[in-house]
Order: sequence, then C-alpha cells, then structure tokens
Amino acid sequence: MPEWPAQEPGPQSAPADPYRRGDIVVESNTSPTGWKAGTGFPVTEDDRPPAEATSGNRLFTVMLFFSGLATSIALWLFDTQAGAVSDTASMMLAAGRISGLVGGYLLFIQLLMMSRVSWLEEWVGSRDLLRWHRWLGTSLLVAVLAHIVTIVYGYALLAQTGVVDQAWSVITTFPEMISATVATGLLVLLSFTSIRWLRTHLPYELWHLIHLTGYLVLLLGYGHQVATGADLSGRFASYFWPGLGALVIAALVWGRIVEPVWLNARHRFSVAEVVAEGANTFSIYIAAKNLDKLPAQAGQFMRWRFLNGNGWWQSHPFSLSAAPNRQWLRLTVTVAGGHTAKLGQLLPGTPIWAEGPFGTFTAQRRTRRRALLIAGGSGIAPIRALLEDMPADTIVIYRASRPDELVFRAELEELAEERDAWVRYIVGSRTDPGPRRLFTENGMRGLVPDVNRRDVYLCGPPGLVNAAVGTLKQLEVPDSQIHLDPFEF
Repeated sequence: MPEWPAQEPGPQSAPADPYRRGDIVVESNTSPTGWKAGTGFPVTEDDRPPAEATSGNRLFTVMLFFSGLATSIALWLFDTQAGAVSDTASMMLAAGRISGLVGGYLLFIQLLMMSRVSWLEEWVGSRDLLRWHRWLGTSLLVAVLAHIVTIVYGYALLAQTGVVDQAWSVITTFPEMISATVATGLLVLLSFTSIRWLRTHLPYELWHLIHLTGYLVLLLGYGHQVATGADLSGRFASYFWPGLGALVIAALVWGRIVEPVWLNARHRFSVAEVVAEGANTFSIYIAAKNLDKLPAQAGQFMRWRFLNGNGWWQSHPFSLSAAPNRQWLRLTVTVAGGHTAKLGQLLPGTPIWAEGPFGTFTAQRRTRRRALLIAGGSGIAPIRALLEDMPADTIVIYRASRPDELVFRAELEELAEERDAWVRYIVGSRTDPGPRRLFTENGMRGLVPDVNRRDVYLCGPPGLVNAAVGTLKQLEVPDSQIHLDPFEF
C-alpha cells in the first residue's frame, strides 16, 4: 500500500505566518477598489502560450452537423415531384415529412453526443457538447411535435374528418404507431425532467435513469421511421440513414462498453482510504494498477460506481482533487444527500467501476500565459488539482461562507509557494461587502488587474459561476478564455 500524504499543513514556514501565499481579503475604505491595499497585482506584458486552439474544430463540427441536416431534408426534396405541393393538405403533409426527417436526424445526433467517446470530447470540448445537447434537445422536441401536428392535420384534410378522429385512426391503423406514440411520450418526459429547476430537485439517480430512456426512444422511433417513412427508402436514403445509424451505434458501443471495460480491466480501481477534510467534506484515496498509463489530467472528472451494497447500482461524477500520479488518485466529496453521506463510510478494498476521464477543464486548454482560478464550495476540488499544472503568477480566488469551510488551505498554500502563485480567500455570506464586491467590475479588477489577459477557470455553485461569468463579460474577457467545468453532462 503506498503512503498517503499527511493531512497536516505542509508548508515549512514560520509559525507566525503559516500561510505566506494567501490571505482572507478584507474590505477597505481607502482603496478605490474597495479591497485592503496591497492585494492587487501589477499588469504585466501578455504572451500567448503554444496551446492548441479548438475554435477550428468547433467550426468544422458545426459545418458537418448542418451538412447532415441539409442532406436529410434533401431526401424529401429529391423524392417530391414538381407541383406535388399544391394545396393546404399537401403542404401540411410536406411539413410533416420534413419535420419528421429533421427529428430523426436530431435524435441520432443527440445519442452520438451521449456516447461519451473520448475523441468527441477532445475534439469539440465538453462545454460546447453540453450546450449543444441542451439546444438540440429542445429542437428535437419541437420537431417531433410539429411532425405529429402537421401530419395528422394533413391527413384529416384529405379524409375530411376531425383531427381527433384522424389522430386515433393514425395510431390504431398505421404500422409501428403504438411504438412511435410511446417514444413521443418518453421524449416529452425527458424534456420535462431536463428543466433546470426540476432537475435540481430530482434525485440524481432518478434523473439519470429517466435520461437513459433516450436509447429506447431511438429504438421505438426508428422502427416507426422505417415502417412509414417514405423518404427513407430511396436509393440515396438507403445509404445515408443506415450509415448514420451505424456511426451512432458504433460510438455508443465504444464509449459505453469497450472503453469502460478496457479501463477497469487494466487499472482495477479500489478504495484505499477515506480521510476527513472539513465540515461535511472528505477525500477518497483510490488505489489502482498501472496508474502511469491512465490518460487523466488535473481538472478532469470521472464517473465512479462503488461496488458495495449501497452504491453498485448508481454512478456519480466526481472531479479529481489532485493531479494524477503513479501511486494514487483522489476525489473529494461534499455531503449533499444520502448517497454522498454513505460514501464517507466506504471501507478500504471496496472495488470501484470507473468511466472516463472526461472534460476539457485542463491546463492544456489555456490560450494565455497566466491564469485565474475561481472556486466555490465543492468546486475547489478540480481547482486545487489544476493549480499543480498552472504556470507562475496564477491567482486563485476561493469563495466560502465561513473560514472552517475552506478545504485544502494548507495544500493550496504549499502549491502556491512552489509555483509562485497567489491565493485569495473571499469569506462571508452573500450580503457581506466582500463577497458582493467580488462580482463587480471594480472588485474583480482590484484583485486581478489583468483579468482580461488571463484564462479564467470557474467551478462552483451555479449562482457563483453565473455571477462570475457576468462580471467577466463586463470586463471584456473573451469566451475563448473562460473555462467551465460542466461535469453534469
């Protein structure tokens, strides 16, 4: 068993000044910024690092997406004779077929983004994948509902019957319509549970189980498309749709089965020790084989399934709270419910099933020579790990309600001393002057005068992240320099 790092403060400093690289910032009535004098940093000349840009990757991916979307619509255009759309009924049927093709295409793309294949995250970035996933989910629901309404209305006009009677006739007489109706109901449920407010109030396990029904929507919906989709049987369509389906299925098998099986067979993760870190916070040290071959970086997260009586059936995402090394991994958990509370009682030797690593919240995504790391609550875990990979003159802003909620303070100070970095603790309630000032232009600029010349990494509660992003926008920090940690995807 490797030796785990001691939990006592690490820096060898004078007893009178145990934290030489950080302090709790207090308000000032004399400084124009509102902060205690001397907490600012000089603005230095900017220099870009040789980091790989991803903007070209995103543009190419967007072009591929719209090319596929245009192709799916063109299938209807090629199969429609000139003058076929001549009245209201034919117009409604045409709109129904087009919206059906769009919905089918969006469903495939949604599942491709849910496949968790590593190359897709590395190519695009998890932040953009999450934003596209949410946007496409809404578009998919709109397309499917538009397909149902226009098709039913078009057939009702042709048959000269009522819409309700025609809808019942379509469901009961058309092939595969029962399965299509079930798929639509599941899709509506998925969309409803993805509303941010409802999602935050649902247990993660229930939300995740409901989300997995997206695979069932594909199976049921694709059967309906093949059985009744006139635009799926043409010469070109017979290659396009099976090819797209094969790509999605291959990505799902690779990302959901092959990669996780290979990862766990090679490393054989298990619990080594559980160590208390502070109020309602503890760290889980993980032992594994061949850790030097684990393709993980500081700032990334993995999905962990602890194979005991309480947790074998549920998987949760936790970020690494220390940069990976050859001896151990560490993840830090803040108690937020029954499952996380039980994790603090894990016994050494408990086997673990892991998936990942995921995320592009890493130092390799920097576009500037200097960085600003902002953390709040449990968000300190990936921020503390990131500090190990950051360059000199990095600034860490750590937000907490009380001093006893500051986790890893000794480690942060030691790392700051080693890497010539600085840590600023903003402690207090939301209504206190210091925390309120932090997310203002003057307050942020007072702590970090060259903020718009730094890459900014943010991780914490949604309120903190949203407030910080708003302030950074006011300070004209480009989107390419703002990095978020969206491991809810």
